[in-house]
Amino acid sequence: MRKTLGAVAALGAAALLLAACSSSNGNANSASPTASVAKTKVCMVSDTGGIDDRSFNASAWLGLQAAAKTLPVEASFLESKSASDYAPNINNEIQQGCKLIVTVGFTLADATYAAAQANPSVDFALVDSTTTKPLPNVRPLLFATEQPSFAAGYLAAGMTKTGKAGTFGGLDIPPVTSFMTGFYQGIQYYNTQKGSKVSLLGWNAAKPAASTFAGSFTDTAKGQTIGANFITQGADMIFPVAGGTGLGGLAAVKAANSPSTAGIWVDSDGYYTAPQYRAQLLTTVVKGINIAVFDTVNLLVSNKWTNTSFVGTLANKGVSLAPYHDWASKVPSQLKADVAKVQADIASGTITVQP
Repeated sequence: MRKTLGAVAALGAAALLLAACSSSNGNANSASPTASVAKTKVCMVSDTGGIDDRSFNASAWLGLQAAAKTLPVEASFLESKSASDYAPNINNEIQQGCKLIVTVGFTLADATYAAAQANPSVDFALVDSTTTKPLPNVRPLLFATEQPSFAAGYLAAGMTKTGKAGTFGGLDIPPVTSFMTGFYQGIQYYNTQKGSKVSLLGWNAAKPAASTFAGSFTDTAKGQTIGANFITQGADMIFPVAGGTGLGGLAAVKAANSPSTAGIWVDSDGYYTAPQYRAQLLTTVVKGINIAVFDTVNLLVSNKWTNTSFVGTLANKGVSLAPYHDWASKVPSQLKADVAKVQADIASGTITVQP
């Protein structure tokens, strides 16, 4: 029986996520259940951040691991160290007999499209992008991350003591900028509602391409430099959207050693995926990649495959705002209520967030 989205979401528990992040090298099949039934091989090709990026790659692998624990599939992955690895890794997975290949990231779109065209009997799930033209064997997995990012921006504006927040991206690509623009809009909405003047460093609303980008998802040192610069300029709420590079931003928050300076993580709940920064994490803008990946595997093994896009929203819980965890006692009750209402209003369409 096909699981509902809500049931699938329950599979994103912290223990599973930690298991996903603890995997080491490619083509690891440790998640596969021991069973006598024939298992379908489902595979993943990561983006350059690596399988243990504590972010989008790790979340996708979590989804495959969850599928391997509950469905008749075995899971494996290959890591991409650079863009030149995309096509060879995909082709390697095809040669290994993979029936479904999850390609993780906007930058894998071209390689995915070429492989899907050349191999119509293999199905693909493409995270964070669509192909040049729709193909029957490619299912895009998309996420309206601007929605929970809006709520996170509102929250940050309500929590700042300095009146300044900061954000930076890994690359100037839509799956990154959707977080940043949503965060900016949330701050502006707070200012309008409360008559405040909270500003956002790192985001240029008039010219988004001129915003702050690290140029990498793996340069932790650069992320720490950017975060430290924001803090020096007075920002006490830091929102890195940069995979492994973003961990440097959290390191800068920790180094500031200020009880009112916080970081907001993205993709997977940082309280579990980056526990070394638990004390600094206000919340996480969660992208349910694991949910979408599990759902796609379930469609495959249930013979219900479709190339119709999965689109995660606040309304269907495909994206969300994580709990405040250690910061729960620091967030005023009225602000908690306001953030909850903002999310409900976005989900109902009362508030419109631009991607």
